[in-house]
Amino acid sequence: MAEQSTDSNKLSAAAGRYTITAALPYTNGPLHIGHLAGVYIPADIYARYLRGIGKDVLFVCGSDEHGVAISMKAKKEGVSPSEIIDKYDDIIRRSFQEFGITFDNYSRTSREIHHKTSQEFFKKLYDQGDFIEETTAQLYDAEAEQFLADRFVIGTCPKCGNEEAYGDQCENCGSSLNATDLIDPKSTLSGAIPTLKETKHWFLPLNKYEDFLTEWILKGHKHDWKPNVYGQCKSWIDGGLEPRAVTRDLDWGIPVPVEGGEGKVLYVWFDAPIGYISSTKEWAAREGKDWEPYWKDKDTKLVHFIGKDNIVFHCIIFPCMLKAEGSYILPENVPANEFLNLEGNKLSTSKNWAVWLHEYLVEFPDMQDVLRYTLTANAPETKDNDFTWKDFQARNNNELVAVFGNFINRVVVLTNKYYDGIVPTPSEFSEIDLETLAALKKFPETIASSIDRYRFREAGQELMNLARLGNKYLADEEPWKVIKEDEARVQTIMFVALQIAASLAVLSEPFLPFTSEKLKNMLNITSATLSDRDSATLSDRSSEAERSRSLSWADVSSKDMLLSSGHQINKAELLFRKVEDYEIQAQLDKLEATKKTNENANAALMPQKDTITFDDFTKLDMRVGTIVQAEKMAKTKKLLVLKVDTGLDTRTIVSGIAESFTPEEVVGKKVTVLINLAPRALRGVDSEGMILMTENADGKLVFVNPDEDGVGNGEGIS
Repeated sequence: MAEQSTDSNKLSAAAGRYTITAALPYTNGPLHIGHLAGVYIPADIYARYLRGIGKDVLFVCGSDEHGVAISMKAKKEGVSPSEIIDKYDDIIRRSFQEFGITFDNYSRTSREIHHKTSQEFFKKLYDQGDFIEETTAQLYDAEAEQFLADRFVIGTCPKCGNEEAYGDQCENCGSSLNATDLIDPKSTLSGAIPTLKETKHWFLPLNKYEDFLTEWILKGHKHDWKPNVYGQCKSWIDGGLEPRAVTRDLDWGIPVPVEGGEGKVLYVWFDAPIGYISSTKEWAAREGKDWEPYWKDKDTKLVHFIGKDNIVFHCIIFPCMLKAEGSYILPENVPANEFLNLEGNKLSTSKNWAVWLHEYLVEFPDMQDVLRYTLTANAPETKDNDFTWKDFQARNNNELVAVFGNFINRVVVLTNKYYDGIVPTPSEFSEIDLETLAALKKFPETIASSIDRYRFREAGQELMNLARLGNKYLADEEPWKVIKEDEARVQTIMFVALQIAASLAVLSEPFLPFTSEKLKNMLNITSATLSDRDSATLSDRSSEAERSRSLSWADVSSKDMLLSSGHQINKAELLFRKVEDYEIQAQLDKLEATKKTNENANAALMPQKDTITFDDFTKLDMRVGTIVQAEKMAKTKKLLVLKVDTGLDTRTIVSGIAESFTPEEVVGKKVTVLINLAPRALRGVDSEGMILMTENADGKLVFVNPDEDGVGNGEGIS
């Protein structure tokens, strides 16, 4: 066993070690397509690709369960923070699993290992004298009896004028803020205007690290970091850095582990990135491995996948923390993406303007790869991009179905039809055959070059170009016609086409993992990494036939033959299905309903009418009644003629509710009736009262009636 471990360590060192992190999602809501496009799909493509070429990869993430967002959600729903994090951790965790995100470990920041790791990290910096301890005046909500940090306060950004900036960050311009920086601040807890109150906190003096950051980022990563990331970092450093608080006055979070820290917790953006380290420790303990090389070995490459709103935390604050601690490596790259919009509007969890992953997985079963492909093809790598359902449909129908799926279906169906599923022996290769096979061998390097530079959109389109190569080759060579005249030529055509199909099965795995698995099953092949291929264990335990079925990324460019003559493939199955117009319309209708709900929620309420006296009010005679009969008034759209039992009598009332209710729906309804309203003729019918109505958030009319049983007709309302 010891000898095997040594071989494994040599292999890791030779292959290269990568620690890949993906931003910890807040457990205050489910995942949406913005999270996927910005962080998790590119991170998963990168991890799958590196594993495929034999690298030692650790891919970690976990639920971020501290911070103000959690507390606010709990207060809003009237439950404890623990209930909130358990609910959304479960939804997020299952969504990741069903969507095929291949984390080696997905942890939680509420776990003991994270609390211990974060407190030890803080304590080491504290003992080294790396913090500044200050008593400062902070915003305080006297009504809520709470200091207002981060999302508990909203106001105008002093840098861009956005009136909805938070106490820690402006999401409009990306500036990191302190709550006291806000203009006209207001508590999000009570709506009150806060006062200033003194409190003690610990600060990380970022200004002490300006020279380090200048050397490391502005000089060291000028040419290999994305322009949007480098530009934001440069703006921060050039503008001068200030000490940043690493503690908060909150009752939810990791307790500050030093004297004087009672009633305070670690700032979520101090403990959250440490979550990558604690997740690594958790993985290592489970797998029986040493965690430290993945964070402390200079030969390890650390890569953070994040959205642009997290650049300052991963490129400025966390590296300063790592530098201060002294034993950790720094990130090799932080390929942050811009934001994804939805149908022309900014994605919003609070406004329900999103495509939620857990809902997509139910509404489009077994279509994970379609969303992966669309979001990769439209990834906001250099600028904000827009997701539309029409584009989703077009990408699926015109590219995945018509190009990739069509090519594979033709190849597998024809191979089974002509040769009972056995790869034929080629005859002489034509010039076009040789050109096609030569072009095929270039794709692994082309795709790898794009992935290595974090250009996943470009890499995904190169994969589709490989499918186009196959589709065009078959369309030009027309084996279904040539078979009538030259069977030997068709054997060569199908042999070449099958090599393209096999290469697609291997190279599509990082982008379309579910499709890749289906295609491998159809072609009766398996995946292999370079490490598998070099491993003595594989050659000792596998038969020659099994090894011949095993293909790696490198094989596509190095082997002259991926599927050998005589190899048996399986029957065809559809890789993709068409997305129909009605499915897209259903999604658009759902978004339209959300938009209407938001408009109604934001609609200005009717201003208060003129003041009346109590005597005026007592003149109104309102009674409980029951609708006993209803019919539509002829030649009108809005009017129903109702018979209402008021307890005193049964009277006719004409009501403009026909667009919201059918006559059948209202019979038997308890209602509130103003019975002493002067009769009024409507379309020749005398209306002898008025039924009280209001509207719900969707703009639908709702009856105002008693919500308790046992209130009889004729009972007065006062």
